[in-house]
Amino acid sequence: MTAFAERLPAYAVFAAILSGAGLPIYIYAPKYYADTFGVSLAALGALLFAMRLFDMIQDPVLGWISERLQGGKKPAITLAAFVMALSMIGLFAVAPPIDPLWWFGITVTGLFTAFSFLTINFYAQGVSKAGDDPMGHVRLAAWRESGALLGVCIAAVVPSVLIGVVADPFAAFAFGFATLTLIAAIVMWPEWKERVSQEPSQIREIIRDTTVRKLLVLALVNAAPLAVSSTLFLFYVESKLGAVGWEGALLVLFFLAAALSSPIWSMLAKRFGAKPVLIAAMLLAVASFGYTLTLATGDVIPFAVICVLSGATIGADLTLLPAMFARRLSVISPNGGQGFGLWNLVNKFTLAFAAVLLLPLLERSGFQAGATALPAKAITMLTVLYALVPSLLKLVAIGLLLVTELED
Repeated sequence: MTAFAERLPAYAVFAAILSGAGLPIYIYAPKYYADTFGVSLAALGALLFAMRLFDMIQDPVLGWISERLQGGKKPAITLAAFVMALSMIGLFAVAPPIDPLWWFGITVTGLFTAFSFLTINFYAQGVSKAGDDPMGHVRLAAWRESGALLGVCIAAVVPSVLIGVVADPFAAFAFGFATLTLIAAIVMWPEWKERVSQEPSQIREIIRDTTVRKLLVLALVNAAPLAVSSTLFLFYVESKLGAVGWEGALLVLFFLAAALSSPIWSMLAKRFGAKPVLIAAMLLAVASFGYTLTLATGDVIPFAVICVLSGATIGADLTLLPAMFARRLSVISPNGGQGFGLWNLVNKFTLAFAAVLLLPLLERSGFQAGATALPAKAITMLTVLYALVPSLLKLVAIGLLLVTELED
């Protein structure tokens, strides 16, 4: 059966929209609110962290709700898509009617709550879609994660491209995103099915599984470097490299390399196994971030090469780990909702944890978003946080993977 007959492109389209509401918001939103409304970076970091603490309760609950929806699954998913689109408009296209920090909190909460519910259902649907076929999970993951990474590419570059073209580039991005969200919801509509098993899974049983626990811990540690670099990317390009205007192109290189490498990592994993392939990708990531420590102002071309190499390593992370987790869930929790509630929480928590730790440290060093002149210690702190911290975290992830025995 061909991919089109299996409707796998629908998963790529929907993944693209979800990815546009995820990582790019952490890249753009804090800097946008700091530059436009003068909101403190430390306050934004604290608020994002508080919201992720809320997610510790919310995401497992959303997974629980997802597994127990009967005929109301499609209406609930449609409502979530509408809330996500509306929240994006409120975040970037509406002047805050209240204190900008609180408006940021309200709109981002709506955005990420809807994002979480859609993501949990989307990945859970993938579990039943692939069934018991191990290669089915890898094939679906290749389409899904390639679509997600292409979506990130588009979402990452559009605001930068629109600067100077339209009066309010972020508002244009928000309205465009809302329109495409509704289109993606229509494309994905026939795929939403009721739960696979009539017996909802219990979260205690999922957490009790040794392989699931190993994969969740590995995902938490391994996602941290991407969370750190994503949070600081725009600040690094603007203030360390002095490459104002290059942000969009560099982000595209990073995420396009991830998207194009995704099927390659899948093929390598089929031949050599997921674990050695992941370790090789992690070592390449450490080398890339380590070289970043040597860059100076104006080194845009070397940094572009680093974006390609480090982006390619993300393709391995985002393709192989979700496929491994989905394969295990298909055995112990066929419905998948609560399992992916935990998976979603782990991945979002790393972004919030990075924000609450890094942004205040950066601000205390004397760093100010958009400033034309910064003290040397602020630039040093920015470089250490952007390049050294991800390298150390990746080394921890490598060590963890080396000592972890995973089932085939």
